[in-house]
Amino acid sequence: MLEPKASYQELYDTFYWHIPEHYNIGLDVCDKWADREPERLALIHKSRDGFVSQYSFAQVRDLANQTANLFRSVGLNRGDRIGIFLPQTPETAYAHVAAYKMAAVAVPLFTLFGPDALEYRINNAGISAILTDKSGVEKLKGLAGRLEPLKYIFCIDSAETGIIDFHKEREKQSPEFEAVQTHAEDPAFLIFTSGTTGNPKGALHAHRSLLGHIPGVDMAYNFLPRKADRFWTPADWAWIGGLYDVLMPAWHHGISVVSHRFEKFNAEEAFKLMADFSVRNSFLPPTALKFMRVVKNPKERFAYKLRSVVSAGESLGAELLEWGKETFGLTINEFYGQTEYNIFVSSCSAIMPTKPGIIGRAAPGHTVAILDGQGKELPRGEIGQIAAKTPNPIAFLGYWQNPTATQEKYFGDWLLTGDQGSMDDEGYIKFVGRNDDLITSGGYRIGPGEIENCLLSHRAVKMAAVVGVPDPERTEIVKAFIILEEELEGSELLKRELQDYVKTRLSAHEYPRLIDFVDSFPMTTTGKIMRRELRKS
Repeated sequence: MLEPKASYQELYDTFYWHIPEHYNIGLDVCDKWADREPERLALIHKSRDGFVSQYSFAQVRDLANQTANLFRSVGLNRGDRIGIFLPQTPETAYAHVAAYKMAAVAVPLFTLFGPDALEYRINNAGISAILTDKSGVEKLKGLAGRLEPLKYIFCIDSAETGIIDFHKEREKQSPEFEAVQTHAEDPAFLIFTSGTTGNPKGALHAHRSLLGHIPGVDMAYNFLPRKADRFWTPADWAWIGGLYDVLMPAWHHGISVVSHRFEKFNAEEAFKLMADFSVRNSFLPPTALKFMRVVKNPKERFAYKLRSVVSAGESLGAELLEWGKETFGLTINEFYGQTEYNIFVSSCSAIMPTKPGIIGRAAPGHTVAILDGQGKELPRGEIGQIAAKTPNPIAFLGYWQNPTATQEKYFGDWLLTGDQGSMDDEGYIKFVGRNDDLITSGGYRIGPGEIENCLLSHRAVKMAAVVGVPDPERTEIVKAFIILEEELEGSELLKRELQDYVKTRLSAHEYPRLIDFVDSFPMTTTGKIMRRELRKS
């Protein structure tokens, strides 16, 4: 917990880390509150059909314990990777708690992933078991024989041959479970992050990671907890933003969370949801804010009363910040981080002025610098790469089975973000842009490599290059440049076929909204595609 102070400098100067030798996320976010206040409200869930259910921390503990016992009953143990292939549901939340208490490694998987994306992640991470729903089962069935490590599929809403009826079997288990003693350094969760070349990389995090999140999270939400606080975000819990900027920090503080994710984001319904469930704190990605901005007269139509709103992924700009003040009656705080080292820069309107175009200052407990190409700190005002000093509790343990990529993420003690920025004399950091080829679209960071590999597997594609191009709503959209196989000609029909191919095999958020058929690519003398030149096309 971050103790409020009168100024940023006092907040930063008086903070110190206290990371115990033994620490378990599941005990912290659930059992701690179940023991102290069993009836304390943990979760309000609105299902897609509109049914609303509520769960106390004691109920979450019992459900998590039954889940852990069920996982144990099939032979899952410490260190085993358990995939959680679900949207925002109660099962998602308490399955995480169960995995942590077992000392297993939870692997969140985005529900929009198609077969190629799933196959790679399941095989790469060595996922032994997956908890999913009927739609997830159908995707996994299409990969029969291609998922060597996967032994068990648990389904929350159907039962068929070879699939374990999760709720039926869970209910047979005891609600008592003795958590495995874990060190703070023990692995807890694995989240795949997009890379600029090749396949995605799994960022492995320790149990201490949650404690590492708390200063930046508390700062961004103008200090937690406060009376009547309640969280909701449209961000999926399969990503670190939804899971560790909202759900887990909220439960660390004993704050209730609303779970509901629209199949497709609806701005009017978002306002209504926050009003109906008395949401006080929300993480709203920039794309969500842009969609909400076009809703007419929301203050007159919806009785929401937010205390804090945070956003991340791009600088919001003066106009959107002004709209936030008018619409919510508060200043939207921005923060910055990555899957490997999350939320280490933040603004905090409670104690420091907001500057348009500025993502904030270093959160307490973090040292941030702007480095040149040789890893040296640059003078204030100069543009270079944003970097964070390690070791630090929030830093990932490394990329799963990829020591070379892990080593490349560092320059000495500095973790390199791959983002360009500058720092002014007061320590405010301005985000300038990527210095690699990651694409920021709709709040997601998308690596071109996986999309290119997918396109190359299509019968018509000889070569493919993918870039991000500016878009007023999504920041960037994915654009693909395609060299077709000999004697084939490009057409609108083929464009749609390629778009659907990526959409169904990878994910709906990764497909190229724009496709150009070309005869050649701009190349370096060493044979690398010059994506910066393609972005100018």
